[in-house]
Amino acid sequence: MPVDTFLALLTFAFVSSITPGPNNVMLLASGVNFGFWRTVPHMFGIAAGFGSLLLCVGFGLGTLLVSFPALGIALKMLGGSYLLYLAWRIAMSRSMGQAETDTGSTPMTFSAATAFQWVNPKAWMMSVTAMSVYSNPEAPYLSVFLVAAAFVVVNFPSVSTWVGFGTVLRSFLADPVRLKWFNITMGTLLALTIIPMLS
Repeated sequence: MPVDTFLALLTFAFVSSITPGPNNVMLLASGVNFGFWRTVPHMFGIAAGFGSLLLCVGFGLGTLLVSFPALGIALKMLGGSYLLYLAWRIAMSRSMGQAETDTGSTPMTFSAATAFQWVNPKAWMMSVTAMSVYSNPEAPYLSVFLVAAAFVVVNFPSVSTWVGFGTVLRSFLADPVRLKWFNITMGTLLALTIIPMLS
């Protein structure tokens, strides 16, 4: 892959990873409610899940979705339903998780965050776009791995920024009323991320 193409890929990976979407809204909320360190498994899960999704799309899954539009519709329905469930859980959260033993609410686990990428509409859009634009048919294996690696490397610092913002807001949102309205706002924003996939 030429250097200029690889730099363009890194730029695309950065812009698409750091802009608002389901993952980043959930990470901001998790940073507020659980702090940075308890959200780390969630961040690693995003990287692992999105990396595996990129590889599968690069090696033919994207073509399968294009060939069978019903699969894409089913994916949208499943992803939309799960997003609404997560939005409701965030909106209904009323207290910050202070310790590992707090049973009131828990941050998203590594495995749940990994699996979520497979029903995340923004992740699918990014994967299909990245592989169609930046993979090279003359070197399919190497280029697919390069695209996936570029996203994984860029993704983690990008999503960490959102968790960092949330962590900074923790002291301000320690007030139960502020936290309540913050979580309602985050739940609403997460639900609104469904709108682009309705088109």
